[in-house]
Amino acid sequence: MTDPEQKDGAALTRRDLLLGAAVAGGAALVGLPAVARSQAQALAHVVPPLVPIPEDATKLLGAPTSPVGTRSRFVTASRTPTGEVTGTSFTPLQDLTGTITPSDLHFERHHAGIPLLDPARHTLTVHGMVERPMSFTVEDLRRFPQVTRVYFVECSGNGRGAYRDPKPDLTPQKIAGMTSNSEWTGVRVADIMKEAGARSEAQWFLAEGGDACLLARSIPMPKAYDDALVVWAQNGEPLRPEQGYPMRLLLPGYEGNANVKWLRRLEVGMRPWMTRWETAKYTDPLPGGIARQFSFEMDAKSVITSPCAPRTITKGWNPISGLAWSGRGRIAKVEVSTDNGKNWHEAELQGPSLPKAHVRFAYMWEWKGREQVLLSRATDETGYVQPTRAKLIEVRGKGTDYHFNPIYGWRVAADGAITFHGES
Repeated sequence: MTDPEQKDGAALTRRDLLLGAAVAGGAALVGLPAVARSQAQALAHVVPPLVPIPEDATKLLGAPTSPVGTRSRFVTASRTPTGEVTGTSFTPLQDLTGTITPSDLHFERHHAGIPLLDPARHTLTVHGMVERPMSFTVEDLRRFPQVTRVYFVECSGNGRGAYRDPKPDLTPQKIAGMTSNSEWTGVRVADIMKEAGARSEAQWFLAEGGDACLLARSIPMPKAYDDALVVWAQNGEPLRPEQGYPMRLLLPGYEGNANVKWLRRLEVGMRPWMTRWETAKYTDPLPGGIARQFSFEMDAKSVITSPCAPRTITKGWNPISGLAWSGRGRIAKVEVSTDNGKNWHEAELQGPSLPKAHVRFAYMWEWKGREQVLLSRATDETGYVQPTRAKLIEVRGKGTDYHFNPIYGWRVAADGAITFHGES
């Protein structure tokens, strides 16, 4: 007797069933957005069971080579929240060491999801007040002199929750996880402007992205000739899609939204375009019915990433470690207080303090079992000192919506339990 479910006279195998399910699933997913469809298709793949952990790993052969490395199953660092088409996922700062953020943990901020762009078809058009309107593919840009630099990117809304409503259960990820630090490779915007013949009297340029909302920001021309880049690589590999693949604008020290991802157009002109992204959004309300507009540069900031909530410490020597950065240049020093700001001690900067990049700081502290509050305070090379939350509220009001950089810290209870302290 033959099975009615046969394929070319052969019995239907488990592989056939899986392939058929994948095809059927693909047909059912056609109506979904591209990113949602690809994610759903990935979930349809059969995940092999985890290999049991051996009692003695020296008695068994290990795993074979693989096309792409993965983290150990014992390492669980991840962004959160996820699944947001318009929203944010935060970098787990408390789980990282050094200063470079792994590309797959770089924070995300999207306004219309992640577009799927073919690098063979995607172009960057330069027009407006230029002598030679031009379009460039990624391969065209690779023919320019390349530069590789380390810079941070920080969303201007980073820290909003901790500023507006500080709660004891906040973690470094929740209070400051919209900043990440990477090595970027690309071409100077100045070289692109020179190639297109940007007119000397031009004052601004518009950068537009290729996502569904066509996010666009007006940028002063002096930034183009200073350190602005168009990048296609991050941490030694092509940009991840959520970071702007195949190319993005990188404006060192400027608020994240201005670093337009999926870059498709640069228009040169005389004045800002006043797009919705610099009027209805990313304009900062201040007391007295006024607002700050085009407040691009990110102020000096620091955060202690260890020890932190929700961890518990034990008596004895403990390293206090964290990150500091400034959109105006290098961090000159970081100070740490273990008594809620009564006394300050200069921390060690570990590694070079690069301009507009994260630097890690450390300070050894002996905890003797009494309640204490740990704080950090950054000073950049311009002399700017990170302010207290009270001072920031005094100057900008509690309703300010962007550029949050107050001094934060951690309250250590007598039993070693740690909670967030946001009332400096």
